Amino acid sequence: MEFRTINGSSDDLYTHCLHIRTDVFVHEQGVDADIEQDEHDKSATHIVLYLDGDAVGTGRIRLHNSKAKIERVCILKSSRKKGLGKRLIQQMEYKASDLGASMLSLHSQEHALPFYLNLGYSIVSERFFDAGIPHYAMEKPIKKANG
Repeated sequence: MEFRTINGSSDDLYTHCLHIRTDVFVHEQGVDADIEQDEHDKSATHIVLYLDGDAVGTGRIRLHNSKAKIERVCILKSSRKKGLGKRLIQQMEYKASDLGASMLSLHSQEHALPFYLNLGYSIVSERFFDAGIPHYAMEKPIKKANG
């Protein structure tokens, strides 16, 4: 297992992010391809998870003041149920901390609530719809190591 970090959308590895996101969000979940990519891809920090040399998961981080928003998190269907999602989120949390964030936020699809709750996130909103899919806003403080 290997993680690679991409800043913005100009890196060649960004195509790996798009392949995974298109497969999961557009083909599997039916999200409109026109809204899957947005203007934030250019300034976000992208994390790509590789397993045996293949890109199988991705997510992006956007910073706003001291809050890191975790977005576009997905694992290819063929690589799920192996603990990779948890490892990807942990890597994203470490990166967000390195970037100076003290709080994490995300919008969880309703079906993924137990996953994020198990990772220490708290629900901070009522149910809302994004791209026709029910979501909840969630947050988690970043615990800094005492030094």
